[in-house]
Amino acid sequence: MAVKASSVDNRTRSTVSLCIVIGMCCFFYILGAWQKSGFGKGDSIALEITKRTDCTVLPNLSFDTHHSKAGSSSSDLVSPVKKFKPCPDRYTDYTPCQDQNRAMKFPRENMNYRERHCPPQKEKLHCLIPPPKGYVAPFPWPKSRDYVPFANCPYKSLTVEKAIQNWVQYEGNVFRFPGGGTQFPQGADKYIDQLASVIPIANGTVRTALDTGCGVASWGAYLLKRNVLAMSFAPRDSHEAQVQFALERGVPAVIGVLGTIKLPYPSRAFDMAHCSRCLIPWGANDGMYLMEVDRVLRPGGYWVLSGPPINWKVNYKGWQRTKKDLEAEQNRIEEIADLLCWEKVSEKDEMAIWRKRVNTESCPSRQDVSTVQMCESTNPDDVWYAIHVQEDEGLCDTPSRCKR
Repeated sequence: MAVKASSVDNRTRSTVSLCIVIGMCCFFYILGAWQKSGFGKGDSIALEITKRTDCTVLPNLSFDTHHSKAGSSSSDLVSPVKKFKPCPDRYTDYTPCQDQNRAMKFPRENMNYRERHCPPQKEKLHCLIPPPKGYVAPFPWPKSRDYVPFANCPYKSLTVEKAIQNWVQYEGNVFRFPGGGTQFPQGADKYIDQLASVIPIANGTVRTALDTGCGVASWGAYLLKRNVLAMSFAPRDSHEAQVQFALERGVPAVIGVLGTIKLPYPSRAFDMAHCSRCLIPWGANDGMYLMEVDRVLRPGGYWVLSGPPINWKVNYKGWQRTKKDLEAEQNRIEEIADLLCWEKVSEKDEMAIWRKRVNTESCPSRQDVSTVQMCESTNPDDVWYAIHVQEDEGLCDTPSRCKR
């Protein structure tokens, strides 16, 4: 009897549970249908939130400027595009601030006539400089390092004047650049290898370089593959196409010269400065040009001088200068470098390398204050068209040059 009563209770509980589940299902079904019908308050709230956040419903947007003067329209603020006609073909090589006819009117002292001399307002041209006839798009890098279309820079004089130095060669309708230079006829790569034996180029210590008197900028072109970016400059002289060659090759370069005006670069901008027979009189003007190199070199940076007067005892005949003249020039350079607190780290063959000390306070040449006086320095970064004033430089080797 007990077993039968237990089985009846179990069936009763199962029936009750089933009824509860069915009832709940029906309840929630009816509740959902009621909310979906829109009569549910919660659903109304949800619907309102959905409308407010619906990204497909955009307000009326206005893209007009809201800072114009009252009564002016957006069309009034747009300046008309000014169109310029092309200049005559004779202006193909015209560089406004480097015009040779104007340059010859300025004094030759300190290379003043090779500096920028822009035309007055009444002489300015208002036309587009035409490209050379047949100009084509330059080759992509790295092919452009070695080849330039002849039509882009149609000057053959350097192929004759610098033939034995491997600056540039004319082949068919292109110029080929073997990578040579006056001081590295065997190629810039081998020359840079020689530098790298003294200067830590491979480890990233040197990242920026300044090439003074760059020629066709092969030194800067071959430094690029060593992750060193060089800025090259040269005057527009008898080799008028040298900077143009550099630009067509894809190497950063400007027309420029070390003269009466400071270089247009901030102080401590370069890790290395380089002169490969650049013909700059480094010992002249009380060391004014070396002081300018010192300004743009970072502490610990390197200055490379390749060519005269280095190793003059062996090369004076080839340079067609007297021993006395070359010896005096090198002695003066050594003296100025010492006063600038540079340390000579290498001299081999025709190349000498100095390093700017990191801490000038420990400079041996400045320990004796009776022989070396310091001037009041001007702002080293105020260089745009700033003229060299020797009395304002940071170093004085004679009392007469110091500011009182």
